Amino acid sequence: MKKYLFSLLTVIALCSNFSANAQEVKKPDWRKLHYLSEEEMNTPVKSLNFVETDPPAGEPRFVAEFEPMQAVLIRYPLGIPYTVVKELAEDCTLITVVSSGYENSARAEYQSNGVNMDNCVFVNAPTDSYWVRDYGPWYIFEGREPAIVDNVYNRPRPNDDNVSGVFANYWNIPMYGMNLQHTGGNMMEDGRGHGVSDELVVQENGYNETNVRNKMRDYLGIDPYHITIDPQGDYIAHVDCWGKYLAPDKILIAQLPQSNPQYALYEQVAEYFATTNCCWGYPYHVYRVQEPGGYTLAPYTNSLILNNKVFVPLGENASYNQQALAVYQEAMPGYEILGFENNDWSIGWENTDALHCRTRGVMDFDMLFVDHRDVVFGEQQWQDSIAITSKFIAYSGQDLKQDSLLIYYSIDGGEYQTAHMTATGNPDEYVGYIKGYQGLSEIDYYVFGADESGHRYQQPVFGELDPHHFTMEEHESLLLTFDVDEVVIDEGQQFAIFNVTNNTNTAITVNDVVENNTDYLNIHTSVSTNPVSLPYTLQPGLSMKITAELVLIVKGYVETSISVITSGGEQTITVKIDEQLISGINENPLSSVEVYPNPMNNTLFIKNPDIQNVTIFNAIGQQVLSVENRNEIDVERLESGLYFVRISDNHGNNVVRKIVKR
Repeated sequence: MKKYLFSLLTVIALCSNFSANAQEVKKPDWRKLHYLSEEEMNTPVKSLNFVETDPPAGEPRFVAEFEPMQAVLIRYPLGIPYTVVKELAEDCTLITVVSSGYENSARAEYQSNGVNMDNCVFVNAPTDSYWVRDYGPWYIFEGREPAIVDNVYNRPRPNDDNVSGVFANYWNIPMYGMNLQHTGGNMMEDGRGHGVSDELVVQENGYNETNVRNKMRDYLGIDPYHITIDPQGDYIAHVDCWGKYLAPDKILIAQLPQSNPQYALYEQVAEYFATTNCCWGYPYHVYRVQEPGGYTLAPYTNSLILNNKVFVPLGENASYNQQALAVYQEAMPGYEILGFENNDWSIGWENTDALHCRTRGVMDFDMLFVDHRDVVFGEQQWQDSIAITSKFIAYSGQDLKQDSLLIYYSIDGGEYQTAHMTATGNPDEYVGYIKGYQGLSEIDYYVFGADESGHRYQQPVFGELDPHHFTMEEHESLLLTFDVDEVVIDEGQQFAIFNVTNNTNTAITVNDVVENNTDYLNIHTSVSTNPVSLPYTLQPGLSMKITAELVLIVKGYVETSISVITSGGEQTITVKIDEQLISGINENPLSSVEVYPNPMNNTLFIKNPDIQNVTIFNAIGQQVLSVENRNEIDVERLESGLYFVRISDNHGNNVVRKIVKR
């Protein structure tokens, strides 16, 4: 019926164009409008209820198709076979838009075809067509709240154009009116601000490209917006007829035989993306799916990604079908790739209209978003640790699981290790470090997070099957050389000082190793007299002075050690203490001093009448505060974390206490 109707409409359109030319009356080019009826051909494109609004006040994020979805939307009467309907409802909510008069029929047909009715929801609303991809809601996050962006649907179908408003009321979320003619079939986005449409979007909006780009940025957060040629050259000019985002760094583009007249245009688009950076800073990985061209059915790019499944419409050639499914599996490891035929004579697949055109996902309003934007890739300049920074946004409003914010990484194909990530102080941002590699190491990694609502996510979503990857530049691992390997502290020496020399560039980190009941070991490092922030790269021929200050309050203390970690491994220096000095220290009258509260907030109190000096060090031994003759200390400016408080009296006695700042 539909194919016959299209042929009939083509004849009518040609006759209309002929008549128009004869009367010198210009009429619209109806070929680009999706399977119009005769009545629609004579109806202007007009949205009866569209209301333009200001753009979202908060930062908009247009969610990608491959992100977590809570539901999928279709329309009844159907545009897809029941094999697809049944699979859609297997493990996801299936929302069907149906007029009230047809709902009972829809339910009866669903049940008779074995559809899981527990996962089915019916929303009553009139519609004009089953192409919900084109007219369905565009879901965004405005800040952390869900919203819908409505546009002018460029077909004369007012019922379809009202569907966004129906779902804004259904979900009770805001809807913003973006005054652009647009369709979902000509839009793909990566969820991180990059989007793609072909040039039809400019043509349909008065060739005002600046206006198009500004609105896409303001309402949807799309910038950059890639506006490409239409390689297909067919009536529909929608991007989902020839290309598709599979991940933020992966794009699928159809490929035709070289003999096809459109071959060069498809190659031009493929080359554009192969030389254009994705949101992670490197060129897109372009996957090609072979199509026979001509009238042979092969609608492979018009697929639907729904959580861990990919629904692929199959064509007429079994060999091409198998190749297409294999390309999807290669590009999306870990996903279930499902192929579907549609031999229904009235709603069969078309090269320009298949499964993607007739479905639309509904984003999970409570998803956990892992946004590791500064991806590490390519060859990296030598450093003994690589910082991995990511944002974790729990749209559910629940707390993140702090022990489940992790970097999974593998060095040179070894087993995956984990590194915990901690807050940086910037909103939603956490950092962790990859360590333990050598020069020329190959490192794979991905970032994982979980929140208290039970949501989990990772980037890349493929995890170990297709992680981020980088290599470390060649590096000669040489240990530092110590002038002495043992330092004795006696009564006349409060500080252990020793030198470290180096004959090649190498990074060092100095840690204290707590042994034998030591209470506190404070390490300072310097080159000449300047403080050093660790890790530090020691240049050839230079030396570093490491000073270890020990405060001992436990009788019987004999020694401690300092660990120096370098690119070539770890060296340990033993520090011994004179036993007579230990005896004197253990009689310290400050040993019973009270320091409170712990954890401290903005004020620290010290209960002892004979205090001369209080010095506070952070967890890596840097002095952050020093006061004299004070029992009440303002610590409001100190950041949260672990601190060491050294208290001195008028007789030269010292004691150290560990304190946590909230």
